[in-house]
Amino acid sequence: MTDDAAYFTADGDGFAPTRFAHSHWGPDHLNGPAIVGLAAWTLEKRFGSPEFMPTRLTVDLVRAGRNRHTTLDLRVVRDGRRVRSAECDVVQEGRVVARATLVQYRRSEAPPGELWTAGTAFPVAPVPDDDLLPYVTSEGAGWTRSPADHQNDARKRFFHNSINVVAGQDSSGFVRAAQLAEATSLVTNLGSAGIGYINGDLTVALSRLPVDRWIGVQADSHHATDGIAVGTATLFDRLGAFGSGMTTAVANPAAQIDFSKGRFRPGEINYE
Repeated sequence: MTDDAAYFTADGDGFAPTRFAHSHWGPDHLNGPAIVGLAAWTLEKRFGSPEFMPTRLTVDLVRAGRNRHTTLDLRVVRDGRRVRSAECDVVQEGRVVARATLVQYRRSEAPPGELWTAGTAFPVAPVPDDDLLPYVTSEGAGWTRSPADHQNDARKRFFHNSINVVAGQDSSGFVRAAQLAEATSLVTNLGSAGIGYINGDLTVALSRLPVDRWIGVQADSHHATDGIAVGTATLFDRLGAFGSGMTTAVANPAAQIDFSKGRFRPGEINYE
């Protein structure tokens, strides 16, 4: 993977989006992984510690992020012995474009007893390479490098290694998981005509940090009524499932992303 690939560069008191942060929803829009990643990176950098596990990150995408100078406002909600909570506003031109909440729990020993687990498994994934393109698959089809091959009504899976959030700053496992969990919207909202739902949020919940840079995202459910959709997915690494993603989304047919109308440019990595 290209060493200088990142969503943002440091820019004075904030950050400047790069071409990797651009979205297919509009020529001046930023994609979800870039916004989610910047919030996760900043919250962890300011409030993270080895004793606490970053367990839940919720990002409300209040309005479309643009190709503008971006700053962040942070605040502590709770700093307790077992629970630590903080918030972050992603701000452009004086307006909040996203608001994130990070909840962290102090690591400890599990209580006694056995619990039920879903027993979900991720299919054998391709051998990762250094290309920027993800792998995508759907039920009954093999792995390919474009969602255009999987515009159908079957279950989708995504396998990818995220780029850094900020140039020159290696992203942690938590930040990579948060960025790639944004693919919950892709694997749940990609249908036979492309993607017509735009997610307005992301919640990622982690029981542990991923052990790999490459992470799998597998669709679990999709419910839609009256132009409103809810989708859930499971996150995997080579040890198995380690977290979940959930998005809510609203119909956006005027800007439908139909991948069958064109292939992606070399090095392009974002689908929303």
